[in-house]
Amino acid sequence: MKLAGLHILLTYQCNFECDHCFVWGSPWQSGTLTLNQLEDIYRQAKVVGTVTSVYFEGGEPFLYYPILVKAVQLGKEYGFKLGIVSNGYWATTKEDALEWLRPFVGKLEDLSVSSDLFHYDQLMSQQAKNACQAAEELGIPIGTISIAPPETEEADPAVGQLPLDESGVMYRGRASAKLVGQASLKPWTEFVECPYEDLREPGRIHLGPLGNLHICQGISIGNLFERPLKEICAAYDPDEHPVTGPLLSGGPAELVRRYNLPHNDSYADACHLCYTARVALRERFPSLLAPDQVYGLYAA
Repeated sequence: MKLAGLHILLTYQCNFECDHCFVWGSPWQSGTLTLNQLEDIYRQAKVVGTVTSVYFEGGEPFLYYPILVKAVQLGKEYGFKLGIVSNGYWATTKEDALEWLRPFVGKLEDLSVSSDLFHYDQLMSQQAKNACQAAEELGIPIGTISIAPPETEEADPAVGQLPLDESGVMYRGRASAKLVGQASLKPWTEFVECPYEDLREPGRIHLGPLGNLHICQGISIGNLFERPLKEICAAYDPDEHPVTGPLLSGGPAELVRRYNLPHNDSYADACHLCYTARVALRERFPSLLAPDQVYGLYAA
């Protein structure tokens, strides 16, 4: 695996509890990285030798603002290109947004703000407008991420996990429980590939706050706190991995067949079938289908 990008989930905690969230983000979620852990992650990323960019996501990374600011400063010192994904809750006015963003001037390659009807009561929230105006004034590159509701048929999910502009729902995480009833269903046998993730040569990978390295949210290839990042990348064999192997061979449908899993006749999309199959497989592969937080298991 030639890893170029590391997308760090600073926390699973979020001030929102959106129905479409991959990682069940919530005020009640647990799991947040410390500054010492973040510096260790940077050191390990440098050892890999191919990592050039780091994104901070969540959850909502601005909930741990002092740590986020320091982590971006450190990342710049380590020579990484840096980005942040946020819901923009902090941009209550343009003047306030300027103060929140000022420490990031000259340090970010991108700031992406989520704004849609899952987060706010209008597609382009006032918070997103304030954040955009402030970022533009400060010279910080900014864009918006918008997820269309299930009934918007023309909005297709984009490849990857950070689609810009308007994209459709991917039915994993909380969406598999909250939004499937609004989706058009297709026969399970049609889902013969993973259409959204490059499981063989991912290029970028997500690092959760408990150390899990996700090839896709909830599919772990190792834990960086237990084994060095360079070793994990070198050892990753997508065809031999018990979950990515079947997915590469025949998509979520093959994952169901390979392990003889119970299933319904139809599903909303490939993510829906894959996520449901993985929930059924968690007891068999607890270290690979982890952590609990990504499967909606956390103390309220």
